[in-house]
Amino acid sequence: MENWITDFMEQFGYIGIFLMMALENVFPPIPSEVILPFGGFLTTNSSLTVVGVVVSATAGSIVGAIVLYGIGRLIDVERLEKIIDRWGQIIRIKREDIYKADAWFDRYGYWTVLFCRMVPLIRSLISIPAGMSNMKFWLFLVFTTIGTIVWNVILVMVGAALGESWKDILQFMDIYSTIAYIIIATGLVLCLLLYLTRLVKRKR
Repeated sequence: MENWITDFMEQFGYIGIFLMMALENVFPPIPSEVILPFGGFLTTNSSLTVVGVVVSATAGSIVGAIVLYGIGRLIDVERLEKIIDRWGQIIRIKREDIYKADAWFDRYGYWTVLFCRMVPLIRSLISIPAGMSNMKFWLFLVFTTIGTIVWNVILVMVGAALGESWKDILQFMDIYSTIAYIIIATGLVLCLLLYLTRLVKRKR
């Protein structure tokens, strides 16, 4: 896949970068960790510029994020309520749990979107719960854009600085991704333990 991505970008330039980043958001297995550094490298041996690469990459990312946000809006909390009403007893989730999660995202969702836009894989998927919680669209765009620009600028600049050695960043990104996933997984486990503890207390 890596060769296909780089060949496509070399052939179509800014448009190729835009399309790859839009697809990367909708289809996370396409890695921005390859697209952006390689885009930076292209600025060293073609007519592409760092600003142009960042702008086209950011535009593509935002388009992809909007698509996933729209999918989240289609799912929304009301549809989840119907699913919980039908299957909630099996998976031990109540409507109140949905309301609490939705209220949490309403309170902290903007900062969650901002932070998660800089975490591989999660950076794409975070748009779905943002849509499900009916986050204000313009605020979603603002925080998505800020997080996306930071991520894009860093990786493009590193790719430009490394030049032909741009692939060297992939090893670092693997380490960064692993650490980020461990932190997220730890948080999820703690939330699950907290939920189970409260569930046991209710039964008592």
